[in-house]
Amino acid sequence: MTSTALTREMLDAETLELLPCRETMFFDINVAPVIGVNVAIAVNAATIGSVADADAWQNLVVVQY
Repeated sequence: MTSTALTREMLDAETLELLPCRETMFFDINVAPVIGVNVAIAVNAATIGSVADADAWQNLVVVQY
């Protein structure tokens, strides 16, 4: 890994953005409540030599701006 010295032109090309004041950031709440529930029941009662199987799949996609 080599390092390159910064030139005046490179520094002048940089931009900056001021951050909002601390009070503004404190009340900027960004919450995305997500609840995912899977339920699968398989009952095999009073049968000889049989098999009970249950599968449950879940896919959650959350997009937050």
